[in-house]
Amino acid sequence: MSQLVTPDYVIIFDGGSRGNPGPGYGSYIIRTRDGREDRRRLTFDEEMTNNEAEYRTLIAALDDLIGRIQKAGKDPSAFSLEIRGDSQLVLAQLRGIFRVRAPHLRPLWETARERLSQFRTARLVWQPRKASASELGH
Repeated sequence: MSQLVTPDYVIIFDGGSRGNPGPGYGSYIIRTRDGREDRRRLTFDEEMTNNEAEYRTLIAALDDLIGRIQKAGKDPSAFSLEIRGDSQLVLAQLRGIFRVRAPHLRPLWETARERLSQFRTARLVWQPRKASASELGH
């Protein structure tokens, strides 16, 4: 039986829109292996679908983490990452299980895949909506 290795970083993300489409929002947590965490809330200045907000929140979290790692003089490729979210569509698209059919999501998917590829490993984990709401507060 194989053991799951504790990742160097965990990102928990959630995004949505008030209406679908509507004004977008999101939030994420970046958690380090030693338990430190940083929470961010985002408000997007445009109308978008829930799925767009999910992708944009994840990309913002990845950009934040990559920036922190690089600012410390390190390379993201030295670190493992676990991504947790409740969007089955986004996670399945990033895993390559579902195709990205919506043209407006393809550039976001490509950006997220590029950011994920910068890490040594990136494990994508679906979590129930209740867990996301509990951790992120929405």
